[in-house]
Amino acid sequence: MPRPLKLSDSEIQNALHSLKGWSLAADKLHREFKFADFIEAWGFMSRAALVAQSMDHHPEWFNVYSTVRVDLSTHDANGITALDVNLATAINSLFDS
Repeated sequence: MPRPLKLSDSEIQNALHSLKGWSLAADKLHREFKFADFIEAWGFMSRAALVAQSMDHHPEWFNVYSTVRVDLSTHDANGITALDVNLATAINSLFDS
């Protein structure tokens, strides 16, 4: 499998226009998700984990009660790649469904 290529700053900015709720923080795609309670947040994380595993691309995330914070970057590329954009898109579809 070829190594993913780091996106340029302009490619990242273009991607952010189509990624509802995501921003750039510390050179990573970043979003916080809010839920009614811990069970709902954990269920979301479980669904997102299955998607991430199927993509073989795993998020950096943090959960406290009803909040899930997600940061995406590709360590092999030392930055944001199309894998991160694709995973962010997939995670959004889980949240918005």
